[in-house]
Amino acid sequence: MTSETVIEIKNLRFRWPRGDGFRLDIPAFEVRAGERIFLYGPSGSGKSTLLGLLGGVLVPELGRIRLLGSELTRLKPSARDRFRADHVGFVFQQFNLLPYLSVVDNVLLSCRFSARRRARAMAAGGSLHDEAARLLAQLDLEETLHRQGVTRLSVGQQQRVAAARALIGRPEIVIADEPTSALDAERQEAFLALLAGECRAAGSTLLFVSHDRRLAAGFDRELSLASISPACGEGRAA
Repeated sequence: MTSETVIEIKNLRFRWPRGDGFRLDIPAFEVRAGERIFLYGPSGSGKSTLLGLLGGVLVPELGRIRLLGSELTRLKPSARDRFRADHVGFVFQQFNLLPYLSVVDNVLLSCRFSARRRARAMAAGGSLHDEAARLLAQLDLEETLHRQGVTRLSVGQQQRVAAARALIGRPEIVIADEPTSALDAERQEAFLALLAGECRAAGSTLLFVSHDRRLAAGFDRELSLASISPACGEGRAA
């Protein structure tokens, strides 16, 4: 892990239009390159809102969000989309896999939207399909499943496909939003170990968000959303 700051928030304020009083106020928040951060908070406390801000999907009312030295709040929407595709891998709570694509084709979606990640994936694996297959194997998904449709997989298998899609092309930042909520305790532990291991091998920074503090073991830092945004308990959000 280096001393380079890859995520930096300063004086951020966000409120939903016509909301119920919920707001995020984050005076300062930093994440260093290679860190594995566990961020927790109850449902409705604003965790997903914060991830939307970090992904450039949402824009704050005030303040600065800087990822890898680029200030997202100064970029046009199309530039924020390109930046997210190039540098950030997301593992969503509901996985967001495309049901009409195979396992491998779902993994390769990230490379369709980013020439940078496509080039990095090919450099790592020799070909896109070889790198997708390597990631799926590392995430313990048998080769016989790679060409199947994702709807034929179990929840745990779909979760690993979603993780491979986030990791392919070695994005500098990986963000996981409650990805283990549908799994039992044994599968949660195995998935966390696999995800952390792949992020470590790629040198990616991991921001893992959950309401369940029992999952925090093994992370470099454990933070509550309330500790970085004291106002987040007012009102409800995603």
